[in-house]
Amino acid sequence: MFKTISSAIVLSVAGLMTVAAPSWAQAPSLIPAPAAATPAEGVFRLDAATVVRIPPGDEEAARAAAYFTDLIRRTRGLELAVSAEPGAGIVFERNEGGAEDAYGLAVGPRGATIAASDFGGLLYGGVSLWQLATAGAGQGAVEIAATTIEDAPRFGWRGLMLDSARHFQSIDMVRDLIDVMATHKLNVLHWHLTDDQAWRLEINAYPRLTEVGAWRQQAGAAGFDEQGEPLLYGGFYTQDQVREVVAYAAALNITVVPEIEMPGHALAAVVAYPELGSVEDLPDAVFTDWGVFPWLFNIEDGTFAFLETVLDEVMALFPSEYIHIGGDEAVKDQWEANARIQARMVELGVADESELQSWFVRRIERHLNANGRRLIGWDEILEGGLAPNATVMSWRGIDGAIEAARMGHDTVLTPAPVLYFDHRQSNSPDESPGRGAVISTRDVYAFDPAPDALTEDQLDHILGVQGNVWTEHIRTEERLWDKLFPRMAAVAELAWSPPHANDWASFAARLPDQLDRYEALGVTHATIWLEPMLSLDLADDGIAVSLSNELDAGEIRYTTDGNALSPDAAVFTDALTVQPGATFRAQSWLNGEPIGRAREWTVSARDAVTRTSHQLGQCVGGLVLALEDDAPRGPDTDERAVLVTDILNPCWVYEAAPLDGVTMVTAHVGQHPFNYQVGAARDSVPLHPMATPHGELEIRLDSCEGPLIGALSLAPAVDNDGITVLTGEITPQDGRHDLCLRFTRDSVDPIWAVERITLGGRERP
Repeated sequence: MFKTISSAIVLSVAGLMTVAAPSWAQAPSLIPAPAAATPAEGVFRLDAATVVRIPPGDEEAARAAAYFTDLIRRTRGLELAVSAEPGAGIVFERNEGGAEDAYGLAVGPRGATIAASDFGGLLYGGVSLWQLATAGAGQGAVEIAATTIEDAPRFGWRGLMLDSARHFQSIDMVRDLIDVMATHKLNVLHWHLTDDQAWRLEINAYPRLTEVGAWRQQAGAAGFDEQGEPLLYGGFYTQDQVREVVAYAAALNITVVPEIEMPGHALAAVVAYPELGSVEDLPDAVFTDWGVFPWLFNIEDGTFAFLETVLDEVMALFPSEYIHIGGDEAVKDQWEANARIQARMVELGVADESELQSWFVRRIERHLNANGRRLIGWDEILEGGLAPNATVMSWRGIDGAIEAARMGHDTVLTPAPVLYFDHRQSNSPDESPGRGAVISTRDVYAFDPAPDALTEDQLDHILGVQGNVWTEHIRTEERLWDKLFPRMAAVAELAWSPPHANDWASFAARLPDQLDRYEALGVTHATIWLEPMLSLDLADDGIAVSLSNELDAGEIRYTTDGNALSPDAAVFTDALTVQPGATFRAQSWLNGEPIGRAREWTVSARDAVTRTSHQLGQCVGGLVLALEDDAPRGPDTDERAVLVTDILNPCWVYEAAPLDGVTMVTAHVGQHPFNYQVGAARDSVPLHPMATPHGELEIRLDSCEGPLIGALSLAPAVDNDGITVLTGEITPQDGRHDLCLRFTRDSVDPIWAVERITLGGRERP
């Protein structure tokens, strides 16, 4: 099911492409881009009188047609009739011998024909016609330029991983996500259902997995109600709900691949059933922490009976060829310290704990294979020896995929950080929480899913590409959508379109229509990465203004005189100087049209000497996260500040700070609970000595070993879960200098963090 298309098909499609469009910049406004498209004469008018025609008795064609007409209804407001009678209009028809999910689409003045040999091809042909009909926002009838498309997917595995363990999503959200996946020709939903923080899948034989393992108290202030009582957070999916999701996905040509983590990431399970653990001293509740935990399943026969029973219920719910067993980040300390496990290793002739994990995985694989299924796991399953029939999902870069393919094993590429969508998409202070490194849609699109290190034969073992959304720091469904789209559109093109179609300028040119489709379907999506970000600095004769975005296409237009933006507005090229009080407006433009929100700022000298945590540099950059503050900004809002923090070394740099005349600083600071399992790294977090009982925010000149020029007491912030404003004097300096900002403290918990810092001591209009 998940193999790549054959070399013959690739060659034939490449041949078609040579006579299609001369440049991908003129390709039809489809995402993912088709393998071959040839423009023709005339237009086809799609309106309310258009009839959609299907072969009599063809249930799959009827489903594909129903999905197409539903998309047209939702986006253009047209109710199209479906008929099994022959005639003009939009015709779904069968052909023979086509590749899996391949289709042909011919649009002419009299109508459109979608031809395919299987359901996937019929479905995706309809999706492409719908996209042609929505290449431009609007309701009602539309004229579609005549064209001929021959299309087939590059890879058989075109996936998205949803982490429902760290934060729980509603069934409605999962269904909506599947619906949007189909519009991108994605065909695998990898569902991460168990982890240390929760067990989300109902298992009839072991009810405590969800009664106990699906619930936890949140960390910090968020874990208590207004009366100070603990709040439980969680949820799980019943088996009936899972059956509904699996059936809904199958109706859209999407396979749901479940993930049941083992032998690590097992805390929720061993809390529910302590006899499964590898140590006697176990927590009595699911932890609130993030990170890599030490709790592993033991290797007793009873534990394998448990796991096999769980997998039997999983296989009864999920008919997918693959069952994902995790296998990542299995810290072996508990196995090393367990005398019974060590004795068992001697009996088995296992040399070390890595080989023991391999033995564990092989035993699980035999059970899956005996039931006609295949095992897939993260690339750590390579360590200690790969199970005979296992498929490797490579996340620690692409090395795992290369190693597996060279061994003759199939693999799926999903490397961090570029395909990990919990990362920020820009340096904007408006960005929602996530991992610190910025991964834009442009970065995703630049990923090459065909490593040069592999031969042509070895490349055949790459099943496909997958984007992952981990949800430790994504607590709302709206933010989840925002993290996924449009980056998943870039993944869709990597996974579907032939290599010669990879062209960022073309993709960017087609992106506005895709964003319009999201708007029409009600799909929340990120726009911050498209939008101008403002950088200010003091200049000799005013304020220096710079603009940037993460789009890497089009231009940024601006005005400084209060006038509205227009196609005639100036295009930003280099930093310019304005006077305090100027109203600065800016917006990104692409294809002669605005894209993303217009932004407006009233420029002040105070803003020119203010840096948010998003703008400050990191002293080290060990484990940088954009973390939501522990409490709302105030009593009348739910809004929380987002602070960019290296949790292993909370320390910031204000680079080239203009210090002439500066005698004081104002700092906005917050605090987070240190709820991270980071092993020995926790012990290496620096604790700087305090000069006062509650600690200080130190300000040091030129480096963190430089002279101390200021210290702001944390006393006002100690009992405040939200943002606290601190003000204090600094020793006057001349010129520009780097400032090191760090906290003194006697414990890693809480993590103190800078939200913003402002230099003071002169008039700041």
